[in-house]
Amino acid sequence: MENKARLVQQADDSSAPTGEGTLVYRQSGWTRLTHWIWAFSLFFLLLSGLQIFNAHPALYIGKQSGFAFSNDVLVIGAENSSTGPVGYTTILGNRINTTGVLGVSGSTANPSVRAFPAWATIPSGQDLATGRVVHFFFAWILSATLLVWLGASLLNGHLRRDLAPGVEDLRRLPRDIADHARLRFHHSRDYNTLQKLAYGGVLFVLLPLMIITGLAMSPSMNAAVPFLADLLGGRQTARTIHFVAMALLVGFFIIHILMILAAGPINELRSIFTGWYRTDPPADENHEGSA
Repeated sequence: MENKARLVQQADDSSAPTGEGTLVYRQSGWTRLTHWIWAFSLFFLLLSGLQIFNAHPALYIGKQSGFAFSNDVLVIGAENSSTGPVGYTTILGNRINTTGVLGVSGSTANPSVRAFPAWATIPSGQDLATGRVVHFFFAWILSATLLVWLGASLLNGHLRRDLAPGVEDLRRLPRDIADHARLRFHHSRDYNTLQKLAYGGVLFVLLPLMIITGLAMSPSMNAAVPFLADLLGGRQTARTIHFVAMALLVGFFIIHILMILAAGPINELRSIFTGWYRTDPPADENHEGSA
């Protein structure tokens, strides 16, 4: 049905002025639906996760933590000074003054001593119980959607056809990197090599890693599958990996948005909202898709 709709649209566009690309059906309804479910879920997971992190704003490597250990890799805190509270962040023993953002935020007259500021957490006040409820609710939505998407993509060929990089994709990788560095984007129905690698990294590495490490931190999962945390180096290591994976997802999101703006936001947003995407004129159709 989608192929038929694509052909009909291409035929309708045959009268378009010379030099104008063809409108193709690029994103299926299922792809668009899962995209927005994941985006919505990750938004609430991030902000509720920072709420949970604020309850103990430190990360460690190993199975245990406490005063008897010196295995912390990240600490966000605050201390009093002659001019008032000062926020700091310590990364691998290197301390940075982060007053105003991390450790201490808010106005000078009414500073708030907390790791991440109120505007970056759900709920905005310090409420661990509510943060956990929100976090776990959207974690199950994301996990279930990812499993259904994976099964459907294997059955309908989307995974093999659109996301798995082939030999030719890997050969084009240096050119794709150079084109993106120069902000030269080629618009086609297919994803380019960088897109395939980036989306594959998110869907098959970062999201599963977030789910597995999240389960490893759960006391109930420790009782049901006690070896899961050990496989990851302990609960504290699992928590650190969970945080790092979150930071990488945030980095992906920022780059993703920048590439959309650089490649043509109207065309890119139309694709993910309606499925229809305008490609380059015929002379450029041998090139790969935009970011």
